Amino acid sequence: MNSPDISVRNLWKVFGPGGDQIPGNPELSGLNSAELLERTGCNAAVRDLSFDVAKGEVFVVMGLSGSGKSTLIRCLTRLIEPTSGQVLVDGKDVLQAGMAELRELRRRKMSMVFQHFGLLPHRTVLDNVSYGLQIRGAAKKERFTRAREIIELVGLKGYEQHYPDQLSGGMQQRVGLGRALAGDPDTILFDEPFSALDPLIRRDMQAEVIRLHKEMGKTMVFVTHDLSEALKLGDRILIMRNGETVQCGTGDELVGSPADKYIEDFVSEVLRADVLTLKWITRPVEAATPADAPVLSSRMIIRDAIAAVMQSPCPVLVEDSGRITGQIDRDSILSVLQRTEAAA
Repeated sequence: MNSPDISVRNLWKVFGPGGDQIPGNPELSGLNSAELLERTGCNAAVRDLSFDVAKGEVFVVMGLSGSGKSTLIRCLTRLIEPTSGQVLVDGKDVLQAGMAELRELRRRKMSMVFQHFGLLPHRTVLDNVSYGLQIRGAAKKERFTRAREIIELVGLKGYEQHYPDQLSGGMQQRVGLGRALAGDPDTILFDEPFSALDPLIRRDMQAEVIRLHKEMGKTMVFVTHDLSEALKLGDRILIMRNGETVQCGTGDELVGSPADKYIEDFVSEVLRADVLTLKWITRPVEAATPADAPVLSSRMIIRDAIAAVMQSPCPVLVEDSGRITGQIDRDSILSVLQRTEAAA
């Protein structure tokens, strides 16, 4: 198995006086947020978090306001200094890095796209996109050549000489995305980048991220409070509450097998047929099912299987990696659709 791009181990961020004493103190670290604040005046924004992000994965961190998700993503590059734990990138602990090493990490390994675009207002689109390369010391011709390639990639060709205040919000965010891509980082971190955009523009930008990921294969860590956005973008989703992990898994795992009542409530309005795969409704093959019955993959989304199952005169077999694992029929599909309509 390939080593992960990012490994987070027992990560804490405690704000307040004496916060560095809390992770190693079993009595204090066991207090809930309200108790900890009352007793110590400290707030544990990130509590003992551990997870891996695989190379080329889109890993989504989500939760409600105050859950600690934005603090977490800033801890990964020490924009916020963690209190304790490890953040391993290429096997090296970011928390142990000196300032020169940290600058190199931010310039070459991990780029960030923020909710507020942070563009330089007095610089053109071309200058903004090439800014990181300029800081690296790249020659003007080299950085402008690279910037023009990226500008075309993010759909801004023809706007090279425009200034940020001449662009719409969605176009400004494309500039921010281009700036993050220009340095060819291994990993891109997104901190609620589309939450300030209108719904239609937001949808376009989500599609843009999906397209860029398919084309470039970058590892992405994406923070959002929007479950539909998380399900659309994420290979896996980590849901946080009060600084802690509640559940981490694929979208269909969260919807099909919620870890507790909190996650169950969180996903209660999700259209299950649009998220769950056939494996969640597969039952054992019956003796009467013909051996030449239609076969569908267990990884197929239920919504995509409706037509084939409804038109089949017999149950449909389900396979996983070439092995028949069970069958589904019209009743299997209808039971999910009824629950989906009830949720809606």
